[in-house]
Amino acid sequence: LKVSNLMQHLNHVLEIISVCLVFLFLGGRGDNGSPIIVFPEFPAFGEITDREFHNVLTYLTSVPSLSSTGVGFILVIDRRQDRWAAVKGTLLRIAGSFPGNLQLVLVLRPTTLLQRTLSDILFKFNKDEFKMKVPVIMLSSITELHSYIDRTQLTQELGGTQEYCHEKWISHRTAIEGFALMVKKTAQTLQSFGTELAETELPNEIQATTILLSTHTSKKEKMKEDILVALGQGSRLLESINEPVVRDPDHNMNQDELENLATVQRLLSQLDETERAFDEFWVRHQTKLEQCLQLRHFEHNYREVTLLDQVSEKLATFSEVGISPAHADHIFIELTTYEEKVCVLARAAALSQEGDELIQKSHYAEDSIQPKCSELRTISETVNNNLRAKKDHLLKARELHHRLERASKWVDDGIYLLASQPVDKCQSHEGAELALQELERYLDNAGENQLTDLSTIWKDYEAVLNQQFRDQVEKVFQKQASMQEMFDKRRVSLKKLAAKQTRPVQPVAPRPEAFIKSPLSSPGQSSHVHRTPYLISLPLPSCRHVMNELLETERAYVEELLCVLQGYASEMDNPAMSHLIPAPLQNKKEVLFGNMPEIYHFHKRTFLRELEQYTDCPELVGRCFLERMTDLQIYEKYCHNKPRSESLWRQCSDCAFFQECQKKLEHKLGLDSYLLKPVQRITKYQLLLKEMLKYSKGCEGADDLQDALTSIVGILKAVNDSMHLIAITGFEGNLSELGKLLMQGSFSVWTEHKKGHAKVKDLARFKPMQRHLFLHEKALLFCKRREENGEGYEKAPSYSFKQSLNMRAVGITENAKGDNKKFEIWCNSREEVYIVQAPTAEVKTTWVNEIRKVLTTQLEECRASHVALFSTCSPFKTGQKSIKKGEEKKAESCSPDVNSSSSVKAAGKDEGVTSPTSDRAAVAKKRFTLQGFSNLKAQKGSPTSPDHKTKRQSDPTPFGFKGNVQPLHSLLAGLVVCAGKYTVTAEYEIGGAQELSVKSGDVVQLVKEGDDGQLVRNLNTSKEGWIPAANLINLIGKSKSCQSLTSSGTLRNNDTCSRQAHLLLHMPVSSCLQLSGNAPV
Repeated sequence: LKVSNLMQHLNHVLEIISVCLVFLFLGGRGDNGSPIIVFPEFPAFGEITDREFHNVLTYLTSVPSLSSTGVGFILVIDRRQDRWAAVKGTLLRIAGSFPGNLQLVLVLRPTTLLQRTLSDILFKFNKDEFKMKVPVIMLSSITELHSYIDRTQLTQELGGTQEYCHEKWISHRTAIEGFALMVKKTAQTLQSFGTELAETELPNEIQATTILLSTHTSKKEKMKEDILVALGQGSRLLESINEPVVRDPDHNMNQDELENLATVQRLLSQLDETERAFDEFWVRHQTKLEQCLQLRHFEHNYREVTLLDQVSEKLATFSEVGISPAHADHIFIELTTYEEKVCVLARAAALSQEGDELIQKSHYAEDSIQPKCSELRTISETVNNNLRAKKDHLLKARELHHRLERASKWVDDGIYLLASQPVDKCQSHEGAELALQELERYLDNAGENQLTDLSTIWKDYEAVLNQQFRDQVEKVFQKQASMQEMFDKRRVSLKKLAAKQTRPVQPVAPRPEAFIKSPLSSPGQSSHVHRTPYLISLPLPSCRHVMNELLETERAYVEELLCVLQGYASEMDNPAMSHLIPAPLQNKKEVLFGNMPEIYHFHKRTFLRELEQYTDCPELVGRCFLERMTDLQIYEKYCHNKPRSESLWRQCSDCAFFQECQKKLEHKLGLDSYLLKPVQRITKYQLLLKEMLKYSKGCEGADDLQDALTSIVGILKAVNDSMHLIAITGFEGNLSELGKLLMQGSFSVWTEHKKGHAKVKDLARFKPMQRHLFLHEKALLFCKRREENGEGYEKAPSYSFKQSLNMRAVGITENAKGDNKKFEIWCNSREEVYIVQAPTAEVKTTWVNEIRKVLTTQLEECRASHVALFSTCSPFKTGQKSIKKGEEKKAESCSPDVNSSSSVKAAGKDEGVTSPTSDRAAVAKKRFTLQGFSNLKAQKGSPTSPDHKTKRQSDPTPFGFKGNVQPLHSLLAGLVVCAGKYTVTAEYEIGGAQELSVKSGDVVQLVKEGDDGQLVRNLNTSKEGWIPAANLINLIGKSKSCQSLTSSGTLRNNDTCSRQAHLLLHMPVSSCLQLSGNAPV
């Protein structure tokens, strides 16, 4: 059986013994040492199969030692509580299945009278059926049993004194059998592994040998682990068997325990011997593999070193002289390259020594190593000698070549000097003296450039001089002699001229002035032509310095951006670095770097190249900034993302990924410093343009520089404003729909609400509210500034949204309460007034001017839309001309020209209106804004007519005029509100005693029209009341019940038209525009 099957079989047998308690091997012995097997009473004995019975008996008879089993077994069958049939069945099964020798069979027969009598009688008649060769003795009591077996060898169940634990016996036997099988399996595995190692063929390559050694070493370590596990199990089993003795030194082991102890010790000894034999074999095998690996390294190095033969052949092809200095240098470089190779291969001596050491260590391949070592020593000596000789000759030849080159150059320069001396200058005494001194100075500086003696050259360079080289030396020497002869003749002539009397020099007329181009023109423009050289305008040193700084810092900036993108951003996509990236940083490259790639490509491909075109005309560089001002707005996107980027950086700054990238780039500063570079760069442009403008005043490009500086400052302001804008919280709409952010700042704000005819100030207190205002093209936002705790951008304040005002529904009063820092913003015919106090008068003026620009722009848009409405809406075919004609007259009498000089000037406090009945109309007249026009219902002579002279001392409007009502006349022709039911879209509280309160969602019905508004019935509450016309339009302006009469519509009667016209006269323009866009129901 295989080891696994055998272990399974033994476990099954022991399980039968343990569970059924059928057979007990007690460990007792007879007088002659015979092992005793006891068959206790077991009612289910007949249920055990013959195969299981045979397996149990086979196992029990195999446990004792061979010397004990040779004597024979004594069987004790206890059937005192059973019947004769059970006794007979047991004897028959034992006779047919017992595998060992039997010495004696003792049967404790049934104790009942009937069964005892039957057993005596039937045993005598059936004795021959048992076919046992040993005596079978029937015992009537335990006392008779003691006469055959000593009591010390029996358990207490049989009247003995021996202590026996069946579970412990099963545990020991299981452990012993398992350990024995483990030892056997380990021995088999070691034997198989040893056979595998012995039959392994040694590889011929270094890599294969290394892999084989590593593989065998790993298997060996695994085998050692298995052996150690087996030894540990055996040691623990031995301790378990010896436990009674350790616990009680006076304890005497029975024969069974002694045999278990001997079995375990024998198995441990066998395992030790197996391990020792394997270790010895492994040492030999490992040594052989290591020697094989050493041999493969030696052979590999030997094959490299033997390339010295090829080097020697290559050295023979090198010329030892060369034909020129450059050729000699080239040969020397190649020879030096080969010398480096020889230096690498000069390990031949060390390799030879390594081979000798392998031989001394009794390497198994000594016969192969010895001749290679001898060959290495020979080749190394030969190559080194040849190389040394070749190098010495080449150095000598190279030295002579350079000497000849220097001499030839010195001769050529001397001839050029002679030719370059002007003859006319040499005619004077001074000129001749100077030319003579120049020649003397040249000859004195000859030094090593001059060849002195040919015989010395022949002697010093004899080893390298071939015929060609000799001819070259003689040629240079002859050339030098010729030059010296020419110098001697020139010296003689100059000395004669220097001795003559000098002649007077005649004056020479100046040349005509030439046209000179000016470098003032910018790249791409035609150059200006000037008549005098004094008009040439070169860049000032300071401008040049600023331009150089701009270009140098721009190039460095581009390099830094590229370094960050390649060293950090690209590495985030590198799979080899992915394990270093923490989870919060995964897929967050766009958050961390923002649009830095876009910034880099713009500067690298466009801006830097265009800046370099202005190198020679720095004062014109402002044009470059102006042309690219739109592109520079990409910095706004980067700055918007900067808070998110910095928050992510602080969260992950200590991660291994950033540290590894910084280490590779050898940066002293962390990534956060480089992420701040774009913000610093856009600020740097402002400083550089200021410096350039300072040194370019009066130059051609000064205006462009000023415009560029203004634009850059505008970008910085936009960036700063937008950084505040993204900090707004609580605004449910889309901020981008409010138009461009124009201004933002902190102010003190008071609010007043008009209820009925009284003004009520919110929270009657002197302390104002602190609000941060954001002025957009379409809305004005009121926010509360909240300081935040944190670092960096997280420390920046946030702004809690409080309310917003539509710019189409607001008006302003430039001076309020006599304070030059206060102004008013109001809406709904001054029903809501916000008194705003600026930090300074200058801030207030800036804001008022900006708001005036917004309102003026919207007014122009309204005029354009009114003209369009008049041209497209033509339902009033009959009465339109008469209405228009009458209204035009009114408009002419009450509307001064927009461009007239009646602009509003700052004055004192506003005067109150004297007539209570004219308050609403007067206010509408005096504050002409997009929120409301003058009341066109006012008749001539009434307090609200244009002829009425009562005015406020201060009549502040955003435009400096009372108003232009003509656009409204055009608007009347296209809008109709019909009587009917409407849904209220806003809440309205009672302002007077007769007015009606409504809530958003209420359904109202228009009952009739009055002078101050409409009588309205609330269908939800069944109440009636008056609502001012302007308020009514605001309440139902967006209701789908509102109708717009187009050119296809018709009017039922003139009364309807008059009511609709009267209603529209009280409407703000914003409401009119809303009504014009509603769809009919």
